[in-house]
Amino acid sequence: MKRILLICSLVIGIAVAGHAQTTSTSDPVQKAKGLQKQLKLTDAQTAKVSTIYQESADKFAKIKTKDNGNTDKMLADVGPLRTSTIKKIKAILTPDQATKYDKLVTDSKNSTLNGGWSDGWSSAAAK
Repeated sequence: MKRILLICSLVIGIAVAGHAQTTSTSDPVQKAKGLQKQLKLTDAQTAKVSTIYQESADKFAKIKTKDNGNTDKMLADVGPLRTSTIKKIKAILTPDQATKYDKLVTDSKNSTLNGGWSDGWSSAAAK
């Protein structure tokens, strides 16, 4: 009986760990809230960031459909979207927040910002 309970616990643990590692934050509202925590955004700024993220997600979905999942084409087409998204977000930030955002965009491996909107993005093009 103990062995069966141990096996069930192990299977459940592996399933939960596997799901946690494959889940990314793609919800624009959750991304905005993550950025709010990082940069201490006001509620008004967070709402604007959420709108920007939603617009970008919609455009990305169109790019993904248009390029039929071809990674090379998608990388080329997403570059201007990334630059535009960063510029729009920086436009609503205070100078101090913008500095912190630049650091997050270029250096962060933070899971609240990953999922397509920060990791590996160069903010140099967005300045």
